[in-house]
Amino acid sequence: MTAPRRCLAIVLAAGEGKRMRSHLPKVLHELAGRSMLAHVLAAVTSAGAERLAIVTAPGQEKVVAEAKRVAPSAQIFIQAEPLGTAHAVLAAKGAIEEGFEDILVAFADTPLVEPESFARLRGPLGEPSCAISVLGFEAADPRGYGRLIFQDQELAGIREDKDLNETERHLTLCNGGLMAIAGEKCLGLLESIGRANAQGEYYLTDAVALARQRGLKVAVVRAPEEEVLGINDRSQLAAAEAVLQGRLRRKAMERGATFLAPERVHLSFDTEFGRDVMVEPDVFFGPGVKVGEGATIRGFSHLVGAEIGPGAIVGPFARLRPGAVLGKDVHIGNFVEVKASMLGEGVKANHLAYIGDATIGARTNIGAGAITCNYDGFTKFRTTVGEGVFIGVNSALVAPVTIGEGAYIGTGSVITKDVAPDALALARERQIEKPFWAKAFRNKHRK
Repeated sequence: MTAPRRCLAIVLAAGEGKRMRSHLPKVLHELAGRSMLAHVLAAVTSAGAERLAIVTAPGQEKVVAEAKRVAPSAQIFIQAEPLGTAHAVLAAKGAIEEGFEDILVAFADTPLVEPESFARLRGPLGEPSCAISVLGFEAADPRGYGRLIFQDQELAGIREDKDLNETERHLTLCNGGLMAIAGEKCLGLLESIGRANAQGEYYLTDAVALARQRGLKVAVVRAPEEEVLGINDRSQLAAAEAVLQGRLRRKAMERGATFLAPERVHLSFDTEFGRDVMVEPDVFFGPGVKVGEGATIRGFSHLVGAEIGPGAIVGPFARLRPGAVLGKDVHIGNFVEVKASMLGEGVKANHLAYIGDATIGARTNIGAGAITCNYDGFTKFRTTVGEGVFIGVNSALVAPVTIGEGAYIGTGSVITKDVAPDALALARERQIEKPFWAKAFRNKHRK
């Protein structure tokens, strides 16, 4: 059995991204709740890259921090001057010299390439005579793209749009920018690239012609145009978001979720659905949300970092914040917010409630306007509520406080002390009535 070829992925992340008009580095802008850089690192890793090298520009501490957060073992290399793509790849020379069979070159601002496409790009390098594999795509409108130029049915070179002759200008097979290079031939090719061009830069694409001159084979792997969409401005970022959302929705529905209006549901890269989940329109799923089988998410709900149990119902107009864990058959209704709390099976909070930093026992009912008072301006405190508790309308549970099983909290109570199991707790002034006071008050003001 042949041993798998070792792969190094070099991810170029040195671009300034001036057209984004942002204080945030371009590659840190997010798609579906994850940075462009993180998307690319995840894709090349899934394609078999066992080592990652990120090339960035001087002073890009935020990019380095994100790379280390996502891939702690990644090596960071600095391209001291912006002298072209081949020069950027050579910035990672130290990693290349370690000896890998395959070198993948990816761009951090091209985040939609699927892992399968990266894996296919590596494929031709298994042939001893193949030095380079280029990712190409058929463009609906090829203007502005570099074209793949063939001679005798083999790729001879990549020519920029401005350098095309009239015949070549009609070609539609374009350069996607990504490339895989045989490790043993990589440095020899890259170090032979010159910069005798109008920009005075070292172009990675020149490696194709150099390889052919040396009698080496260059392969072309094709991918859909949407995968190689590069992002340089906010409009392209929005277009990429739309593509990614379409992918995520299709995968969710293929796995058994129902979306009543798919185009009106926003997903994150890691949103998980069990079978027979139903999602109404205008729901936002931020990162870290898991939805159990048969749950229903009603319209206009906003969920981030939450786990929803089987058969639960959330919304409409509900907000689940990080750390919200809902058990089986929990009901969270309109204008209810849950944060950093565990709700046991069958808990109901159907309207106008806030549950923060709490543990709520099974079958507890939380009335409208009830809240946990979890913050004193300096410290967060927890509320613990036993099973089968009834919390009346407009009650405030001032943490830290524990409510025993089966207890009943009277309407409008402010609970500051623990309540025993099965007790009735009332914490409000006794009602006082003054006969004819209102009539006298009105008469006085009329005069």
